[in-house]
Amino acid sequence: MAGPISAQGAKRGFAVPQVPKIAVYVIGFIPAVWLFYEGVNDRLGADPMRYLEQALGLWALRFLIASLTVTPLRQLAGVNLLRYRRALGLLAFYYAALHLVTYLVLDQGLDFAAIWADIVKRPYITIGMATFVILVPLALTSNNAAIRRLGGQAWARLHRLVYVAAIGAALHFLLVVKSWPPEPLVYTAIVLVLLGYRLVRSLAKKASPRRRPA
Repeated sequence: MAGPISAQGAKRGFAVPQVPKIAVYVIGFIPAVWLFYEGVNDRLGADPMRYLEQALGLWALRFLIASLTVTPLRQLAGVNLLRYRRALGLLAFYYAALHLVTYLVLDQGLDFAAIWADIVKRPYITIGMATFVILVPLALTSNNAAIRRLGGQAWARLHRLVYVAAIGAALHFLLVVKSWPPEPLVYTAIVLVLLGYRLVRSLAKKASPRRRPA
């Protein structure tokens, strides 16, 4: 869920000490467990539902950014975290799902008329819903079986949608807070830098002369 990468590129860089992938999931879900624990004990402030909803969404954005950081880290610093990229992308999806469920159940009480009205009238909810819809097929195909079924090139094209999802998630966060404090601006800047890096690298690769076979 963090964009395609060539098999040759995966061999570059040095690998960090091996950590079981399950550990990434366990550690990744600690913030969610803590947030729900604090919520049950009424320690999320004056508006606990809103705090919980926004905190879960923010963690989704953080994990999405983390998954997008894997490739630049490998290419620029030689730090190879490729084996954890799928877990980071899936954690982003799981937190986005928790964020959505909190909105649907705790905020709107499954009032689908009100939910639809929000989607139509509030741009940040429209963008948030569209972003989640993009993440769904990426999460469903984040497995080796899907790669074999779709074929490597088709799978890679599909997973380029993660770039659109990252922009949507950052824009959703910007519009939610409305007053634009530094935090959402920083996250948006990070997303733009990560995507800009990929764009510049892609353009440079296309512009460089191709080697002719001897």
